[in-house]
Amino acid sequence: MSDSYVLIFINAIVVALLAVYVYQNERRMDELSAKHDRTGITPTEKTTTEEDNRPLDCGDIDIKRGSGVYKIYPEGSGQTGFNVYCDMDSENVDGGWTVFQRRLNGEEYFFRGWRDYKEGFGTLQGEHWLGNAKLHILTSQTKYELLIRMKTFENENGYARYSDFKLNDEASKFKMTLSASSFTGNVGDSFSYHSGKKFSTKDQDNDSFDGNCALNHKSGWWYGSCHASNLNGLYHAGNHTSYADGVNWKSWKGYHYSLKETTMMIRPLQ
Repeated sequence: MSDSYVLIFINAIVVALLAVYVYQNERRMDELSAKHDRTGITPTEKTTTEEDNRPLDCGDIDIKRGSGVYKIYPEGSGQTGFNVYCDMDSENVDGGWTVFQRRLNGEEYFFRGWRDYKEGFGTLQGEHWLGNAKLHILTSQTKYELLIRMKTFENENGYARYSDFKLNDEASKFKMTLSASSFTGNVGDSFSYHSGKKFSTKDQDNDSFDGNCALNHKSGWWYGSCHASNLNGLYHAGNHTSYADGVNWKSWKGYHYSLKETTMMIRPLQ
């Protein structure tokens, strides 16, 4: 066989191999494309990762995931965010609530100083105060509604609900504001009195009373002179002889009855 025939034969083999390679490659691309179509993701779409999905509060989390501890990333909280307890299944209030206070059994001590109330304390799954600094960051993002749920030792259930709840910064002594006219509930309004009040603790007296409300009533709270509610007070078991130093809600059970359970939680206004 002449050299020219050998070259023609080799070229033919090379062309055939290239054709096979191109065919197989195109078939592989078709298979990948079909796979993407089946999963609902096109080759140009970006899948959502944990870094991309950064909830601002519990309202951004699917309620089907249930109540529990989740990490949120409110505006101004930086890259790390912080953990909160999300209430997703409380009766008659849908879900998406970010809890910032909870009393359940008296295991956590609430008669604490300024720093503890600023930074938060307790166990998120149990009794806790989320922290005034975090609550300020949260309520600075948008307008929030506040829901307070209460239970007595006789298993009576009560609630109070308000709109436009907001906590200002530490420079303003974490002053709290809300819309007093927005109150709804079945326990009477014992919280709108505290709107416009600064936060006080036993070691930082910011109330309008001559004495120290926080020291007298054994709590950290938005005192005036002094209170209509005291949900961070001492955990007495129902009736108590001491005056207004328990987990009190005046318009429901007065100053000599300490509630069994309380939960304070917020959600973006719908």
